[in-house]
Amino acid sequence: MEKIWTKLAGELADASGEAGKSIVGVHGARHFSSAIVIAADVVIGASHAVRRDDEITVVTAPGQTLAARVAGRDPGTDLVVLRVQEPLNAPVARWGSTSGLRVGELVLALARTRRGNVVASSGIISGLINAPLRTWRGGEIDQFIRPDVTFYPGFSGGPLVNSQGEFLGMNTAGLHRSGITVPSSTVARISAELMEKGHVERPYLGLAMQAVPVPESLRSRLNLKASEALLLVHAEPKSPAEKAGLLLGDLLLTLDGKPVADTDSVQEILRARKPGDRIEAALVRGGVQTTLTVQLEARSRR
Repeated sequence: MEKIWTKLAGELADASGEAGKSIVGVHGARHFSSAIVIAADVVIGASHAVRRDDEITVVTAPGQTLAARVAGRDPGTDLVVLRVQEPLNAPVARWGSTSGLRVGELVLALARTRRGNVVASSGIISGLINAPLRTWRGGEIDQFIRPDVTFYPGFSGGPLVNSQGEFLGMNTAGLHRSGITVPSSTVARISAELMEKGHVERPYLGLAMQAVPVPESLRSRLNLKASEALLLVHAEPKSPAEKAGLLLGDLLLTLDGKPVADTDSVQEILRARKPGDRIEAALVRGGVQTTLTVQLEARSRR
């Protein structure tokens, strides 16, 4: 038992030391946070912890700091890309897949303090949902990963590391009350778009809707299969929905050929589309069934 313990302790320390080379500290708000090196002069961290867009300080080691600025951010997934003023003397993070992750696996959460020291917290994977999850901020992450580790101050933006020293994702306290890990696949997808565009484009309709039962008389008269639909209670001015002619009081039956009984189903349809796509909206207006074409747009960043 002593040999196993000694070996495990050594391996955890080695993994922390090696992975820590790819972690920096970030001072971009009142509170300190961490970030992960993804390119020679680029790091990715937690958006909620970086309040400013410039005058950001990156701590690479004790006594070593560099200036940085925001190159792009996506509050929906709580990711922010920072471009450092000069190349970092640090290796790029080695990402690992989370597809085979299991509840109970031993993991490490790492961070770097404002003094430049690497710190760690160990635990296991306590919660896992292998399906896309929509965040309360309007984004989507590829998996729900909840590690049973202590997220000390400054741990947001740091990585979750597996037994091979691979980065499974970025830890954050900004998307869930208990703290979760944004999966590596999500980090890769979002960071690529942020580096290219500075933001993430998501299509929207511009509608407020309420789920309602479809009256039996209407179902019978129009030969409708749906027992529930969405009542349009508001359309944003100049939104894709208003431009397409959708009106207050319309009863939305299907979108893009798929039935919509709640707003979650609408969001699921939109997630599979991109700005510029045209989709069909089947609805009932004034007791008459009709179809309108909506051209999706990205929401204004103003």
